[in-house]
Amino acid sequence: MSRSVCHTVTSQEAGKRLDQVCGSPELYATRSAAARAIEEGNVLVNGKNLSKSYLVALGDTIVCALEDERPAGVIKGQAIPLDIRYEDDDLIVLSKQAGLVCHPSLDHEDMTLVNALVYRYGDAGLCHVQGDDDRPGIVHRLDRDTSGLMLAAKTDEAGYLLMDEIRMRSVDRHYIALVHGLIAHDSGMIDAPIARSLNERTRMAVRESPSSRDAVTTFQVLQRFQPGANDNGYTLIECKLFTGRTHQIRVHMQYTHHPVVGDPVYDAHSPKKEEASLGLNRQFLHSYHLGFTHPMTDSEMTFSDGLPRDLQTALQSIEPRGKGLSARGEEVMAQLRQAPVQSVEPLDPFTGY
Repeated sequence: MSRSVCHTVTSQEAGKRLDQVCGSPELYATRSAAARAIEEGNVLVNGKNLSKSYLVALGDTIVCALEDERPAGVIKGQAIPLDIRYEDDDLIVLSKQAGLVCHPSLDHEDMTLVNALVYRYGDAGLCHVQGDDDRPGIVHRLDRDTSGLMLAAKTDEAGYLLMDEIRMRSVDRHYIALVHGLIAHDSGMIDAPIARSLNERTRMAVRESPSSRDAVTTFQVLQRFQPGANDNGYTLIECKLFTGRTHQIRVHMQYTHHPVVGDPVYDAHSPKKEEASLGLNRQFLHSYHLGFTHPMTDSEMTFSDGLPRDLQTALQSIEPRGKGLSARGEEVMAQLRQAPVQSVEPLDPFTGY
């Protein structure tokens, strides 16, 4: 059941961010809930969909479509195994397993990375920099079924500084992906804005709209694999993010007609045969490299993460069809072979365990 609430911006609210104004008890329970509603097109300002960072003006009319919200409360800790690669008094580097949602939401209230972090460190042992109570420790996200390296923060100071590094594009994030089809160019840049899909609000899409946000992804080809009876071939690529939009790599690769193998959502232009997914039940997308400057010590930190076993198995199944590694492919694969492999199992997509 939903209802609409109209709010007129006051002089005390003028100049504040839209998600901050909407994250009030009268509208949405938390700032993150407000941000989700804005991104999903459920908030109109003077009749228009605007970004959550829009600075409201005196007299702006905000109309919010309110759903029954998840009741606000203390996040409970849950004993979910984590693969911690590094930690100190300020931050955590971990390798997130597939199937693990980063933080609670309306459709996924527990069994998240946040629940695991609270269990391990306690709510007081994590940063609270997102302006609400349901994302302690979180400074950036990975999709549920994307595995690999990510950062979390223990203190607010470290959290704010890490978020600044991410916003200034100082955090070096590289992903490895297997996509359908043979990409002709050895490298490229995809510069295409992303917004909520017009037809399905849970999906993102490349489109021009007032709510669209700039999105830039670069890629380099590591190896190509000849077409088989059930597919149109594959290309193994390394992707680097210059922005951090929701589902960015997956949306951009579908946009180029080279969707990520195993992706159950952004699968337009994928071969129809089930065998083309190489036995995967999630997208072949892994955050394998993370580099950043420690916000408190100024030390340069670099981490690598080997391919999880399900992705290794899929890649080995098409190895005989490989056309040879590129020079960059040789470097990346050598790095992956030397890197540790996740020590935790993926969570079941149906039960969350």
